[in-house]
Amino acid sequence: MIAGRWRDRCVAAVALTVIWMLLWGSFTPLTLLGGALIAVIVLAVFPLPPVTYAGRVHPLGVLRFTVRFTADLVVASAQVAALAFRFGRVPRSAVIAVSLRVPSDLGLTLTAEALSLVPGSLIAEVDRERGVLYVHVLNVTGPEDAERVRREVLALEQRIVDAFGSPSERRICAAAAAAPDPATAGSFPAAPSPGSSPTAPKIIEEVAP
Repeated sequence: MIAGRWRDRCVAAVALTVIWMLLWGSFTPLTLLGGALIAVIVLAVFPLPPVTYAGRVHPLGVLRFTVRFTADLVVASAQVAALAFRFGRVPRSAVIAVSLRVPSDLGLTLTAEALSLVPGSLIAEVDRERGVLYVHVLNVTGPEDAERVRREVLALEQRIVDAFGSPSERRICAAAAAAPDPATAGSFPAAPSPGSSPTAPKIIEEVAP
C-alpha cells in the first residue's frame, strides 16, 4: 500500500517535470532541476488523491493509439489551417457533451488530454461523477457533425482502453461498441437533464460567427 503510493508519487513527479520542460521548450540541467523541484513542492502542498490503476499496458494497443493519434494530429492541423485561410467565412463551433463508456479517472483524464492536444478540439468541462466530457469543437454545423464528434471521442476512448485498460474495462468498452447505438435515433436536446447520463451527443452551446 505504502510502496504503491510512493510509486504513484514518483510517477506524478516525473510527469510534472516533463510537462515543466515542455512548457519551457528546452531540455537543460537547469530546467530539469527546476521542474523536479516544482514537482516536489506541488505534490507536497497539493497531494493528489490515491488513484487505483487496475489496468495493464498492452504494447499492440499502445502502438495503434500512437499511430492513430499522430495521424489525427496531422489531419486536424491541416483542417484548422484550411479553415484559417478560408476568407469570408467564420466557422461555427459548439460545445458538445459526450458520455464515455468506461468513465474511470484514468480513462477520463487520458481521453480529455488527448482531445485537448488535437487542434480544433478542447475540453471545456469534465463531469467526473457522470463520466461526461464537454468538448468545444470547431466547424460544427448541426446534429450530424455532433454525432460525428461523439463517434470520434468514443473511438478515441476505445483506443485508450485497448492500450491501457483492464480486462473488464476492455470487455465493457467492446460490448458497448457492439451494442445498437440509440443515439442515431434520438434527438439533440439543448442540455442534459440533472442526474441523467446522456448517450446521444448534446449540443450545449453553439457559437455563431
